[in-house]
Amino acid sequence: MRGAGSVPLIVVLMAGGAASMYVPAAHALVVREHDVARAFFYAGTFLLILIAMVAIATGNRPPPRAARAHLTTLVGAYLVLPPMLALPFLMAVPDTSFTNAWFEMLSSFTTTGATLYDTPGRLPASVHLWRALVGWLGGFFVLTAAMAVLAPLSLGGMEVISGHAPGREQASQITRIADPTERLVRQSLALFPAYAGLTLALWAMLLLAGESGLVGLCHAMGTLSTSGISPIETMTAGGAGFTGELLIFLFLFLAVTRRLMPGTAMVDRDTPIHRDPEVMMAFFFLLGVPVVLFLRHWIGAIETEDTQNISAAARAMWGGLFTTLSFLTTTGYESRDWVASRSWSGLGTPGLILIGLAIVGGGVATTAGGVKLLRVYALYRHAERELERIVHPSSIGGQGVVARRLRREGAYVAWIFFMLFAFSIAVVTAALSLAGLDFERSMVLGIAALTTTGPLADLAVETPIRWAELGPAAKIIAGAAMVVGRMETLAILALLAPASWRR
Repeated sequence: MRGAGSVPLIVVLMAGGAASMYVPAAHALVVREHDVARAFFYAGTFLLILIAMVAIATGNRPPPRAARAHLTTLVGAYLVLPPMLALPFLMAVPDTSFTNAWFEMLSSFTTTGATLYDTPGRLPASVHLWRALVGWLGGFFVLTAAMAVLAPLSLGGMEVISGHAPGREQASQITRIADPTERLVRQSLALFPAYAGLTLALWAMLLLAGESGLVGLCHAMGTLSTSGISPIETMTAGGAGFTGELLIFLFLFLAVTRRLMPGTAMVDRDTPIHRDPEVMMAFFFLLGVPVVLFLRHWIGAIETEDTQNISAAARAMWGGLFTTLSFLTTTGYESRDWVASRSWSGLGTPGLILIGLAIVGGGVATTAGGVKLLRVYALYRHAERELERIVHPSSIGGQGVVARRLRREGAYVAWIFFMLFAFSIAVVTAALSLAGLDFERSMVLGIAALTTTGPLADLAVETPIRWAELGPAAKIIAGAAMVVGRMETLAILALLAPASWRR
């Protein structure tokens, strides 16, 4: 994945990760945490020197042309970058282990947001900034890779609408302009101004709403990247209140469809946004799930004779609405009114609903994880067509070539992916069980890792599951599941397929 006479792309990514270490170093210097500043400055400087030596040694090697090289760099980024990013974390938090530092950075870079440090005061403020920054960079990496690498190979959800076999680059793209490095550069230049600008805009709005600088910046980066990383224990401890939640709620729609991100390619601009399949499915869940939860809590409130409390009812509805969108986009932020809805009725919220939302996931070519809304929509349209054929066996499905392809080939590939995803859940659950966890915890942690929704472990079960309680083997298994969930099983199978080695 590089042009002739250029350094490998993985080296460029490593250099970018090392250079970003100067951001928390500067923050630590400003807040007079000199030990932390030195840790990030020394680690960044040392890694940049080492990476420069590697770049000089590999700069003139001929570029690989095999199709699997496109995906190899993506997998290599998740294997190489987290240990490198863990170096300043390990130096800034000396009483932790390298395994913990690696897990924290891998969780951040895959936008999972699972943390081993439940107490906010356990980490310095600059380290919290580093976690959020790594998650933010990981989100940008996912956006650019999805459009520049996965989409041309009909992967990452694009196989549902492309009509081509997953993992095969089309002949029309085998030209100089189709070089993946050039595509990544072009896509990065198109996306970064919008991605950074929207982050700064949300941060500024959160500051105006009363949020502190560090918390607002971390929440802004956690929202745009859907990592859900926060320097405070819960959003209830923030200073922005309802206004801050409303702002985050609006920006979470960027993870519902790729249409809302300026500079995103491969979008059918002729279809109105209100007819976009992903938007339609998202609104279905946003309308259905909060209403069901509200009615459930309202029925529970009848027994407590609190049904006339309009304020509590409104808070319960908002808590369900915000948390539904948050987990549908695999972000994992919890509304302060999510707890209020349960105290209003005295009933707990079924964690299975949050697990289901995380499995569905957000939009294709966004920072969200999960199965993705477009695949769910393809399965829905296929089921709808099959029911029509039961009633009218001789009927002909209309709505054009694209709709027919979505109901046939698209639904077929979506079903394959769904089965692979379910199989991955079974494998990870079994592996975590062998590592010493009970079945319920293994399943919840496996789904949380595969859907890149780390906060799911705290809210999906009656007794919160702490990632810090995992042993070294369980952490490695969960980390591998995060990479599989971020890369997706179809992309990994395409990489391992022998046919791709000969291309």
